[in-house]
Amino acid sequence: MGADASSDLRAAQRELTAKVMGHRGVVGTAIGTDGGRPCLKVYLADESARSGVPRKVGGYRVVVEVSGTIERR
Repeated sequence: MGADASSDLRAAQRELTAKVMGHRGVVGTAIGTDGGRPCLKVYLADESARSGVPRKVGGYRVVVEVSGTIERR
């Protein structure tokens, strides 16, 4: 992935984070891969929060993972 694509992906993650963080059940976002392609990830406390998550942001697929709650140590 080139520098421009990497920058676009980080910008898309910031946009996604602004859209979903603070919604009930959303515990985090990340940049990842899905099938070898870059994607955005949204981590949920449970399946019930899935409905408010967009399918794509900035042209990147959004993958949802149910991680449970995440606690700071």
